[in-house]
Amino acid sequence: MSAGLSAARTRAVLRTSARVSGELLLILVMLAVTLWVLGRMWSVVWPLLVGLLLTTLTWPPARFLRRHGWRPALAAAVVTVAFLLVVLGIVALIAVPMSSQTDELTDGVVEGIQRLREWAAGPPLNIGDDEITGAMDSAVARIQDSVGSITTAVATGVGAVVNGLITAVLGVFLMFFFLKDGPRFLPWLARQLPGRLATDVPVVALRGWETLGSFVRSQALVGLLDAVFIGLGLWILDVPLVLPLAVLTFVSAFVPIVGALFAGFVAVLIALVSNGLTDALIVLAIIVVVQQLEGNVFQPILQSRGLGLHAAVILLAVTLGGSLSGIVGSLLAVPLAALIAVVWNYVREQLTDQLTDPPEAAATADG
Repeated sequence: MSAGLSAARTRAVLRTSARVSGELLLILVMLAVTLWVLGRMWSVVWPLLVGLLLTTLTWPPARFLRRHGWRPALAAAVVTVAFLLVVLGIVALIAVPMSSQTDELTDGVVEGIQRLREWAAGPPLNIGDDEITGAMDSAVARIQDSVGSITTAVATGVGAVVNGLITAVLGVFLMFFFLKDGPRFLPWLARQLPGRLATDVPVVALRGWETLGSFVRSQALVGLLDAVFIGLGLWILDVPLVLPLAVLTFVSAFVPIVGALFAGFVAVLIALVSNGLTDALIVLAIIVVVQQLEGNVFQPILQSRGLGLHAAVILLAVTLGGSLSGIVGSLLAVPLAALIAVVWNYVREQLTDQLTDPPEAAATADG
C-alpha cells in the first residue's frame, strides 16, 4: 500500500517556494530599476566608466611619479599629456600609412573584383557577364531607392561619432582627476557611510579597482603579443599596411574575442586584395595559430588570477553585451562580469564568516 502525501509537508514546501519566488521577484525588480536608472544616466555613467578604465591603465606611471616626490597634480598632468601623445601617435600610425597607400589598395580591390568575376564566369558557376551586370544594376537600383534610409543612417553615425568624441574628452578629464585625487576617495567614502557599509563598500571598491587594473593591463599585454606575432607574419609575407594592422590588432584586443575576429578579418581581407588567395590563407593560418596561443597560453596565465572568470563566461558575457549594447556592450561586458564576480565573492565570504563559528568561539563552547 503506497503512502499518501503529507499535507503539512506539502504546505511547508509551497510556502517556502512562494517565499523564495517572492524574494527572487523583488531582486529582479530591483535589478530592473537599477538598470533603468543607469540607462537614464548613461550620458554620465559612460564617461565615468571610460575614465575609470583609462585610469587603471595610466595609474602605474602616476603612482611611480608620486612615490618619487612629484606633487599629485603635476604627476597627473604629466601622465595625462603623455597618454594623449601616445593616442595621437597611434592614430598617426594608422592614418598616415593608409592615406599613403589608398591608391594601391583601390587598385587591388578593383583587380580583386575582376578576378572574382572571371572566377564566377568559369566552371562550376558559369555566371555570365550579363547576369553579373543585371545583379549590379539591381543593387544600384536598391541603393537609389534607399537613399533616405542611408542618409538617416549616416546622420546617426555622425551623431554617434560626435557623442563618442564628447565621451572621450570627458573620460580624459575624469582620468586626470582620478589620477590626482584617487587615493583620497576611499577614506572619504568610508567617512560618509554608516555602520557596516563604511567597511564593506570600500573593501569591495578596492577589490573592484584591482580587478579592473588587472583586466586592462592583461589585455594590453595580450594585445601587444598578438600585434607583434601577427605583424611579423604580415611583414614576412610583404602584406601592405603592416604597421596599421598591427596597431589595429593591439587596440582590438581590448574587446575580448570579438575584437580579435574583427582585426583578423581586416588583415585577411587586405592580404586577399593585395597578395592573392594563397597569402590570404597563410595570413588566416597565422592568425588562427596566434589566437590559439592567446586563448590557451597567454590569457590563462595573465588573467586567471586577475579576473577568475572561465573562458565560457567571458564568451557569454561578450555575446550578451554585444546583443544588448553593440560595441560598447562588448567592451564593457568582461570588466562588468568581473566586478559582479568580485561582489558575489565578497558576499559569499561574509555569509561564510557569519555561518561559521570562529575558532575562539568553538574552543570556548567546547571548554
